[in-house]
Amino acid sequence: MLPPKLKKAITDNPKKLANLIDLVNLPSTLREFVGQSQISHLGCFMRVWSYIKDNNLQDPNNKNVVKCDEKLKGILLGKPQVELCELPALIKLHFPKEQK
Repeated sequence: MLPPKLKKAITDNPKKLANLIDLVNLPSTLREFVGQSQISHLGCFMRVWSYIKDNNLQDPNNKNVVKCDEKLKGILLGKPQVELCELPALIKLHFPKEQK
């Protein structure tokens, strides 16, 4: 189930939904991380989030901070840690710009 804000944003702007779910070809660094050559923005974010949860990479004292291991650093600009709010923007850098 989608959060109400996200649901409203998608309903108000269907192009945003298309950008989130359209498959795109991935660059090699992200391709190695997700194990696929094509994935959507949303699918990629979900894979990264699953990886963070499966490997207990959230700071136990501050769940808004992710401590990056070497594999995660490879796709998050080499940062040793990132705030959760930074994740979507850092992942988006790997995707081509929208066609207008």
